[in-house]
Amino acid sequence: MRRWMHIAALVGALAATSAASADTIDIDGVKRSYTAQLPVKKPAPLVVVLHGKTQRGADMVARTAWPQVAKREGFAVVFPDGLNHAWADARTKAGPALRGPPPGTDDIAFIAKLVEKLVANGTADPRRVYITGISNGGAMAMTLVCARADLFAAGASVIMNLTDEAAVTCHPSRPLPMLLMNGTADPLVPYEGGRGSSYYAADGFWSTEETLAFWRKLNGCETEDASVTDMTERAPADQSTVTRISSRCPKGHDVVLYRINHGGHRMPGFAPDARFPKIATSLLGPQNNDIDGAEAIWTFFGQFP
Repeated sequence: MRRWMHIAALVGALAATSAASADTIDIDGVKRSYTAQLPVKKPAPLVVVLHGKTQRGADMVARTAWPQVAKREGFAVVFPDGLNHAWADARTKAGPALRGPPPGTDDIAFIAKLVEKLVANGTADPRRVYITGISNGGAMAMTLVCARADLFAAGASVIMNLTDEAAVTCHPSRPLPMLLMNGTADPLVPYEGGRGSSYYAADGFWSTEETLAFWRKLNGCETEDASVTDMTERAPADQSTVTRISSRCPKGHDVVLYRINHGGHRMPGFAPDARFPKIATSLLGPQNNDIDGAEAIWTFFGQFP
């Protein structure tokens, strides 16, 4: 249990002071909270960023570059909070000691109502709403693409693969561009599928290649890689590299994989994603510093209005 407490403390970062403001929205009588950073010029593109299990929205504010990228590029970004620090994605099984949200939690309704609120009040451009998430948040992002493709222009999932449960329930109303970003040395969500090496890992994950093939098929893409590009190694000390794999797809149906070679259960970034990076590396694997996850995802999103 002590080891689990270390993981919870690592994956959950300290909240940071920023221009973002906290608010709530009512979902079937339950107050759901979120933090939003809004641009001066509206309506603007909107990115919904979902945290991982044991985290909250404030951790994404503190430990990712999303606030800085949003401020520079002039888009709105919102960081919702999952109940019990978790999301009710399409999976029903979790690893040991990983408590999920309360039974009956409808996070699809929560995110949909949040997006609809920001569109209705003139903050968000309805043609440029994007969904992304990390770990459990990545699974929830894929669940939302499957269930409410009408709300989004593109999606991105970080350090997460599909499972049989998630795939069998995935019937998007239309193809959406999709980006995946997974590490080959992830101890919780194994790149090759199955069960990870961590005690806290769940079982039954598809491999990243199977997950990539699933989205390619949904989007009408060819099965072969369109291009395989080794990204510039900017941080040799992190002992990991990045390979970008694109797909041959119909226009506007793009599917892209960022393979983080020797990367762990971490968000790539130019700054540490945990308060204690060395301990995080020992428990979650290495963090890649050659690319920034938020920068790469926004570059992808920006192609699809």
